[in-house]
Amino acid sequence: MDAHRKRKLVDSAMRGACTAAVLLAVVPLASLLAYVAAKGLGGLSWTVFTELPGPVGETGGGFGNAILGSLYLVGLACLAGIPVGVLAGVYLAEFGDNRFGRIVRFSADVMSGVPSIAVGIFVYTLVVLSMRRFSALAGGVALAILMLPTVTRTTEELVRLVPDSLREAGLALGVPKRRVILRVVLRTGAPGIATGIMLAVARAAGETAPLLFTAFNNRFWSASLDRPIGSLPVQIYTYAVSPYDDWHRQAQAAALVLVAMVFVLNVGARLLTRARGDSR
Repeated sequence: MDAHRKRKLVDSAMRGACTAAVLLAVVPLASLLAYVAAKGLGGLSWTVFTELPGPVGETGGGFGNAILGSLYLVGLACLAGIPVGVLAGVYLAEFGDNRFGRIVRFSADVMSGVPSIAVGIFVYTLVVLSMRRFSALAGGVALAILMLPTVTRTTEELVRLVPDSLREAGLALGVPKRRVILRVVLRTGAPGIATGIMLAVARAAGETAPLLFTAFNNRFWSASLDRPIGSLPVQIYTYAVSPYDDWHRQAQAAALVLVAMVFVLNVGARLLTRARGDSR
């Protein structure tokens, strides 16, 4: 009876600790989202999505160019960072039990802790100075570097979680290993890999420091790879540190739009992977 009561007490204590940990994570997040929504909803209007920023000191205008620029930069980063990160993660999980694999794994861990401003300075030296101008290409490269370690390590962990019995079943049927990895392993781990990718995208979408050194900013519509381009994080920073109340209001609205964009991307990725899983 004493042993049973002790187990019940331990179970209750662990449940309470888990509940407290969840609340510790959820309450700040909910508070942040509520604050951003409360401050940003008042500044939303159709014009902020369709118009360019107004002249300095004047009210009105919008940040449509920054929304388009953020989507453009994140798209470039995904094109460069996701394929390389997924391939690196698959290599580490399937063939990385060697010296080269340990070096790649250690490099990914180190890169995940590098400050984003250091990445911006690196890309500034490597790309901006070579091109002799700020550009969307440089911004996309900087964001891709920031995404790479998260995508790589998440893919590796999710691929390792796929049961070996699935691999062995495919190989026993005479299927080449590369097709087993593509058709079985990656499909099985796709939902988790997509979650890791969305975490990397969320981080890249909210970065400001590297874009100040690479894409810089542009107050006009731009979709050129070799020209500066606007982005929501830089627009928020610029407006937030300004002395104008109208710009502060637009910065709060832009922050809400940025959070909504990341949320929509996450939900879309989860629905896409779930639909593919159901179709199988």
